[in-house]
Amino acid sequence: MANRLTRIATRTGDDGTTGLGDGSRTRKDSLRIAAIGDVDELNCTLGHLAADGLPGGIADVVNAIQHDLFAIGAELSIPGFEKLAASRIDQLDQWLDRFNADLPPLAEFVLPGGSAAAARAHLVRAVCRRAERSVVALAEQEPVTAACLKYLNRLSDLMFVLARTLNRAAGVADALWSNPGRVAGS
Repeated sequence: MANRLTRIATRTGDDGTTGLGDGSRTRKDSLRIAAIGDVDELNCTLGHLAADGLPGGIADVVNAIQHDLFAIGAELSIPGFEKLAASRIDQLDQWLDRFNADLPPLAEFVLPGGSAAAARAHLVRAVCRRAERSVVALAEQEPVTAACLKYLNRLSDLMFVLARTLNRAAGVADALWSNPGRVAGS
């Protein structure tokens, strides 16, 4: 960003438009602005997750992800711009492998919840899925980098694994779905 914001209330958006990073203006209800807003909300939920402290290196992971989401926001705010390095997706895969390695296999779906931190991680996962849907919708109309789409898809998987990891660190079992239609013994 060449110019840092020094004035927050510019009043230029009073007409229902907002400025993009390339200086162009677009409607505030455009697919691009919806995607930017959903990625921003995702980043805010990550900040909320980290607010009370996180165990076992998870705080550093969350901080790195927040920086990656700013790179995604930069891409979305400047059509045609690429900021997120593809290597960041590899990093998500490494974290997935690292945190998933110590978790027991699942036989049922996991209900969101458990410890407070795990519940917040599940909320991050759900917001991430919404952000991903917004970016996919944008990609149907305008170019979006493959790295951006892959990153958001992997991130929701990582947040699921981190929620389980946070429950385990807190000594809380994952809450498993009691499938009412399940036949006994199957």
